[in-house]
Amino acid sequence: MNTTRLCIAAAALATLTACAGTGGAPGARQLMIVGNDEKAVFIDGKNTPFAPGKDTVSVIDIGTNPLEPRIIANLPLMNTIIGPPTNLAITPDQGLALVANSMDWVADGPGWKGVPDNKLYVIDLNATPPRLIETVSVGKQPSGMSINRAGTLALIANRADNSVSVLRIAGQKVTLIDTVAIGEQVAHVVFTPDGRRALVAKFPGHKIAVLEVNGEKVTYAKQDIPVGLWPYNVDVTPDGKLALTADNGNSGAADGHADTVTVIDLEANPARVIDKVVVGDAPEGFAISPTGKLAVAVLLKGTNAPPSAWFYNKRASVVALRIDGKKVTRTNEVEVGGLPEGVVFSDDGQYIYVGNYMDRDISILKVEGDQIVNTGRSLKLPGQPASMRGRTR
Repeated sequence: MNTTRLCIAAAALATLTACAGTGGAPGARQLMIVGNDEKAVFIDGKNTPFAPGKDTVSVIDIGTNPLEPRIIANLPLMNTIIGPPTNLAITPDQGLALVANSMDWVADGPGWKGVPDNKLYVIDLNATPPRLIETVSVGKQPSGMSINRAGTLALIANRADNSVSVLRIAGQKVTLIDTVAIGEQVAHVVFTPDGRRALVAKFPGHKIAVLEVNGEKVTYAKQDIPVGLWPYNVDVTPDGKLALTADNGNSGAADGHADTVTVIDLEANPARVIDKVVVGDAPEGFAISPTGKLAVAVLLKGTNAPPSAWFYNKRASVVALRIDGKKVTRTNEVEVGGLPEGVVFSDDGQYIYVGNYMDRDISILKVEGDQIVNTGRSLKLPGQPASMRGRTR
């Protein structure tokens, strides 16, 4: 082989090697976890609890073929639709999954009712098949959670304890090391990309609390940012410049009225709200693309309401939001199934997966520029998808 051809071959090999190390490379390992709740069933708009025992956590391969996700394991672990659909997370290296069980199920006369639980399941994703390796006790009603980009620390919002659990991740060992008191109910928590701060959704206070993170020490900075009504979900752009909150409205339920996404400038000192974007009725699931150019808000739109309700709909929808610098603009909206909860972007930001609780499946959407389209493809699940997350990026 002559020198020129050798250089070209070396360059090509280097490119392939670089691509193989990125999550967005075709066929690269990409996992998603889904919590399937089989206890809460909506009949004529009423949550009718059934006996526990059939819940699962699905581990799904979305990297081999993004349009044809494949379930690689269904673990018999209790989880719940009660709370934001972010009660689970995957480490950046996809070695571990953490799943919080927000509610336990106890007998209540002839039926069943939920009471706050405190369990965190640790799943080894490198095992074949993936398996539960540990159960850790955390705060009461552990809900939204976040893992830092280093994969060394996790935070969990405990709704019944009004606190945030701090956990150390060391290899396959997950240890509760501290609890941060917030003083009111918290729904979700998310790290900023640099790992130095975290944002906590203070659900009934309509605010975002700011935590300071110094190594393993996490403290409440006593700084609150006023956002829209009932913030249930929050995410941060990959560059750390903006935070967006999904303001659920009406105490966490659809009511037919329009709700908002709040835009927070994290570069300002102090961080402050700079805009609010009207998206529609009851945004709950929410995620920002790994590209940082798009976000999606999942609207409940009364799909679990009584059919007699004026705001009842058979199908819900997902709204796309273009992010251009610090300007966030609503672009388009597409229909999905009933009571959509969790939402996950593929690592390259080209595909979006939405869990439809009422339909027991996942809708697959495609990103085209600043718009989203429903591909018409779906993945059937062994239960009702209450929560979904991809790996931490």
